[in-house]
Amino acid sequence: MTKEEKYALVDELAGKFGEYSFFYITDASGMTVAKINEFRRLCFNRGMEFKVYKNTLIRKALDRLSADTSAMDAALKGQSGILFSRESGSAPGKLLKDFYKSQNYGRGVEPKPVLKGAYIDSDVFVGANQLETLSTIKGKQELIGDIIGLLQSPAKNVIGALQSGGNKLAGILKTLSEKEEAAG
Repeated sequence: MTKEEKYALVDELAGKFGEYSFFYITDASGMTVAKINEFRRLCFNRGMEFKVYKNTLIRKALDRLSADTSAMDAALKGQSGILFSRESGSAPGKLLKDFYKSQNYGRGVEPKPVLKGAYIDSDVFVGANQLETLSTIKGKQELIGDIIGLLQSPAKNVIGALQSGGNKLAGILKTLSEKEEAAG
């Protein structure tokens, strides 16, 4: 590969890092071509992209990001494939877990591709032990929905209390007026 080709690849990869807010770095070594193609097909069907790059090119492209990605250096060993997602930070984690389930990995067998690291909205996560956390991260739209729900619930409670209190007050006044009429 010539220097010009490497520069073009780094430019392409840096562009993808800028375009996608979420990407996972995985290790697919030891996977058969058929399994990798099956994984790529699953990625494509879910609107994601999986591609293998050289670690040095990944590092150079990561250096162009505005965020500190030095923690990702530990993940850049061995064969590295990058899983890009536009949808949410948890979508690639869910995809990996679903792929593991579909492959029926037994006990003591390390599922492939192995999560090495992830970049989600300028946060860096390193290690396969982060997969459970990453797969449960809520997306931007989910968080906005939760916040709106939280903001609306106190208002609903206040309105409900005022309405029920008004009914009680009207009932008390009606009872008092009936007593006065009966006494008077």
